[in-house]
Amino acid sequence: MRITAIRDDVVPIKSQIANAFIDFSAMTASVVAVVTDVMVEGRPVVGFGFNSNGRYAPRGLLGERFIPRLLEAAPEGLLGEDGLIDPHRAWTAMMRNEKPGGHGERSVAVGVLDMALWDALAKAKRVPLWRLLADRYNGGRADEAAWVYAAGGYYHPGKGLDALKDEMRSYLDRGYSTVKMKVGLVPLDEDLARIEAVLGLLGGDGSRLCVDVNGRFGLEEAIRFGHAVAPLGLRWYEEPVDPLDYLAHAALATTYAGPLATGENLFSHQDARNLIRHGGLRPDRDVLQFDPALSYGLVEYLRTLDVLRDHGWSPRRCVPHGGHQFALNIAVGLGLGGNESYPDVFAPFGGFADAVPVRDSRVAMPDAPGIGFEAKADLYAVMRPLAEAV
Repeated sequence: MRITAIRDDVVPIKSQIANAFIDFSAMTASVVAVVTDVMVEGRPVVGFGFNSNGRYAPRGLLGERFIPRLLEAAPEGLLGEDGLIDPHRAWTAMMRNEKPGGHGERSVAVGVLDMALWDALAKAKRVPLWRLLADRYNGGRADEAAWVYAAGGYYHPGKGLDALKDEMRSYLDRGYSTVKMKVGLVPLDEDLARIEAVLGLLGGDGSRLCVDVNGRFGLEEAIRFGHAVAPLGLRWYEEPVDPLDYLAHAALATTYAGPLATGENLFSHQDARNLIRHGGLRPDRDVLQFDPALSYGLVEYLRTLDVLRDHGWSPRRCVPHGGHQFALNIAVGLGLGGNESYPDVFAPFGGFADAVPVRDSRVAMPDAPGIGFEAKADLYAVMRPLAEAV
């Protein structure tokens, strides 16, 4: 199996929505196609990848460093014993001559290509990625379905309580029983009114609602907000402080007994290890949200899971950020705790296969080879031109 071409493009995913820290009016994503010489049904196997939302398209890094390294590597050095591309060996080739630490946006660029390589490998083997992962890393065990929750509730100009409730009601109507909303951009009393409005749709059941601060609070404000919402019994209180302020996380965990969630803005197994060592998180209740697409891809995510196990954490405490099919395959194949879902935002990259319904916040996986991008029409419409470019 040889790589014959790698093509990339930048796609806008801009929107007027905002969380407590940024707006998405200029957000972009990189899309790549890794073309190989393996033929299936008369066509070359092509692996697709893209970067998850919240980080901009890393096109410069892709074009200047990581794509050239893959193309310049000795082809046989990228292959496993089965003669197919080994994503682990490809990862090593991409990271050649990179210093440790200071991960920055390079983790996003490598993650884009890593996703495409896993997609190509599973397609060459004619199996879904979730099945390949279960057989290779999880003793053949795959979950029948993944728990998913609908992430939304963004701030939007002119969006009041009625519009917020309409949005959340639409998720419930589509089979989600757990939803997440943004908080932290407006005064506490306004956010509490927003939370109460959504809880009214959920029958007052706080275990069906997550709130996400996106790291905006300082410690004192995080504690104050935590005291205000603690009686509600929320599913989790997400990224209340800066993701790298482990001491603040640890301090908050001494005052907020409910589940905390964080990790989407940490991009390596070393970051994960520091969070577990120093962030005061509790393996019996807290949730880790490392996003494989942003964190050097699945190769690095496997190392992260090893670090977590070594420190007494179950993979079931992992619920990746991003709402994309790559992480969904990983969740099912490796037995994670679930996956985020974006039914309405970050199109076409949010959401899952078209013909797979969500029932009681659970979604089964299709049997399509690879990650399954071809089973999502609007996403494949963006990717297909890269595969067919001359």
